[in-house]
This record gives sequence, C-alpha cells and structure tokens, in this order.
Amino acid sequence: MRKGQVALHASLSIGGLLMLFPFVWMILMSFKGTPQMLNNPTDWLPSPWRVANYSDALSEMPFGLAYWNSFYIAALNVVLTLLTSAMAAYAFARIRFRGSNALFVLFLATQMVPSQVTIVPLYLLLAKLGWVDSHLSLIVPSIANPFAVFLLRQFIRAVPVELEEAGRLDGAGRWRIFWSIVLPNIRPGLGALGIITFLASWNSFFFPMIFLNTTELATVPLLLQRFSGQHGAIDYGLTLSAAAVAVVPTLIAFLIGQRKIINSMAASGLGGK
Repeated sequence: MRKGQVALHASLSIGGLLMLFPFVWMILMSFKGTPQMLNNPTDWLPSPWRVANYSDALSEMPFGLAYWNSFYIAALNVVLTLLTSAMAAYAFARIRFRGSNALFVLFLATQMVPSQVTIVPLYLLLAKLGWVDSHLSLIVPSIANPFAVFLLRQFIRAVPVELEEAGRLDGAGRWRIFWSIVLPNIRPGLGALGIITFLASWNSFFFPMIFLNTTELATVPLLLQRFSGQHGAIDYGLTLSAAAVAVVPTLIAFLIGQRKIINSMAASGLGGK
C-alpha cells in the first residue's frame, strides 16, 4: 500500500507539472520581445525582461472596459442562474405533477444539443428583440441551464423532507420553505455552481463573437482575439501579456473554489464512486 501511494502521488505530481507547463511558459514568454522569442525559442528565461509588455498591451486596447464588461456579465449570469435554477430544481425535486419526470428528462436532453446547432434561430430571435450587439444577448439565453438545475436538484433531494414538514406545521408556505429552509441547506451546491457559472461566463468566446460587434461592448476573450489580429504581424510578447492578464480572474476563482467544486460534485453523486 505504501509503495502504491508513493507511485500514485508521483504520477499525479508529474501530471500536475505537465498541465502547469503551458501556463508557466506563457508567463515567461510574456516578458520577451518577438525577435527574442523567435530567434531563441528554447531560452526559457527572458533576457532582458520586458516588463513594458504589460503596460503596452493594456494601452493598446480598452482592457479595463472589457474587464468590467466580463465581470458584470458574469456576475449577473451567476445571480440569475442560481435564482432560476434553484427554483426549477425545487419544483422538480419536491413538487409532484403529472409528467414531471418526463419533463425533467426532456429538459436535461436539451443539454446534449450543441449550441452551434441552435445559434441561427437564437440569433434571429435576438435580432427581432433588438438584442444583437447588446449584453442582453449574453445574459438572458444563459439563464436556462440544464446542468445547473440537475446539480441543485440533487442537493435538494438530499435535504430531509422532515425539515419542510416542520416548516409547514409552523405555518410556512411553499415560498417561505424554499427561501428559509431549502436554500440555506444547499449552500455548498450554490457556491460550487456559482463558481462554475462565473468561469464559464468569463471564458465564453463563441457567443460574444457572434452577438457583439462594438469594441466597447467586447468581453475579455473577444477583445483578446481582436487584439492579436489588429496588426499585420502578431506581436507575441504583447499578445501573451494580454492573455496572462485575462487569465488572472479565472485562476483566482478556481484556486478559491476548487475544493468546494470537488466536494459538491461528490456530494451530488456526479463524481462517481
């Protein structure tokens, strides 16, 4: 057992280092100039270190505005997704009605449909509403999240029914039970889902690329793509500097919430046995 544990930890450490390699390479290369990067691609350490890459990258494009756009879109997505998904999950978990199981299965089946398949009708619908080239096109469609409903439904089903029955005996209605009993007992699931939703919204590129045209409305991934293609020749040092700045919020969110995400997946049954 001891040798097996050592071998397991050694293999996991090697795997972790291999996964960390691209991130470390990006950080080191972001301090190089393009000639140095192309002439000496095997030199890891920059010589000299070009710290000005970061200030130049931030001044080339409105990254501050893009950061704000991405942050408030992600924050709204988190709040609205948690609210609507929790209510839908509670209905599927606790309110029995004719066809509830079939409706839940049908709702989950929509998750198997790639977003690229529905992008044309979605674009036509948002165009009729006047939401193209608007942040509403990134916020409203993302509220309906089958995975979020499924995850919270698993947590709600784990809440003892006796707690809700005690609330009914005290005169609490369905809405009061939901807010005062159910939601406090599924906080780990809400926290994990909030982090997952934030990361997905922050890293989203496909939908902003389709729906946003104005540079002032661009999110960080979209602005990063436009930044790398705005010159005839790509300045790799500036591009990697901008990429390093863009990845900071997702890295912080993951480091803060990784244990919560893993524990929540295990508690909901998604992690397997």
